[in-house]
Amino acid sequence: MANSSSITHFLLLPFPGTRQLQLLHFCLFLTIYLAALLGNGLIITTIAWDHHLHTPMYFFLLNLALLDLGAISTTVPKSMSNTLRGTRDISYAGCAAQVFFILFFLSAEVYLLTTMSYDRYVAISRPLHYETLLGSRVCLHLAAAAWACGFLYALLHTANTFSLPLCQGNVVEQFFCEIPQILKLSCSTSYLRELWLILVSVCLVFVCFVFIVVSYVQIFRAVLRIPSQQGRHKAFATCLPHLAVVSLFITTASTAYLKPSSISSPSLDLVVSVLYSVVPPAVNPLIYSLRNQELKAALSQLIPGCFQKQ
Repeated sequence: MANSSSITHFLLLPFPGTRQLQLLHFCLFLTIYLAALLGNGLIITTIAWDHHLHTPMYFFLLNLALLDLGAISTTVPKSMSNTLRGTRDISYAGCAAQVFFILFFLSAEVYLLTTMSYDRYVAISRPLHYETLLGSRVCLHLAAAAWACGFLYALLHTANTFSLPLCQGNVVEQFFCEIPQILKLSCSTSYLRELWLILVSVCLVFVCFVFIVVSYVQIFRAVLRIPSQQGRHKAFATCLPHLAVVSLFITTASTAYLKPSSISSPSLDLVVSVLYSVVPPAVNPLIYSLRNQELKAALSQLIPGCFQKQ
């Protein structure tokens, strides 16, 4: 029976089926990954290039795009590489790195989405105090706090998880390394320590979610008082997509970490993990750019300008 000191690599979940189906998985993940790279890359470039977009809302959106790029680049390329090479291997260090970075980017994203809801609340419900409450220094501090909290959260969980003795083999029933799957390999009751940390983390995420919901309740109350129908439509078009992204992301991530083992299955785990780790980074650029007139206008000026310089 293996222990953690003798494990040099893990075996990730293979995508079942014929070679043709595996290649279809590769093409699907490649398409999603390229779409995420293109969408988030355009958002980052456009916001950095257009000084009219140097406002708190777009500053937080730029940070969100950076986190999305990091999250999807942590899991999808390795899965595509394994599928193309017909292997399941990931090194011990590579698995630990995946756990750390996926926790880092996704937890920082939760904190950033909470900050973005506060930004929208101040912009719509207290517009006269917007510059005071969300000045440049405050925005920098809020974004830095999101990144720092994500780093500390990921470091704590990764160190704790990989300090556990593992004696249930090295097969990870997921296409990337995540904590619930690593805990299944533990042979010690000390894994309960990590479960308590996960429960505390879920409570913090729940607090963030409640804060977001309360913020949007106040936002919608303020929007309904706007006399202009066009103004109400613009406010809802900005806020509803954000709320939809937050709900999908938090519910699926919580399901992945809290669902009981009795209802767990490789296919269900795969669907849930794709919904929280792959779909949001690819969908966020579409939601935030296609529904945003200012961003679309800046993008339409940026692309022709690039071709003219060439």
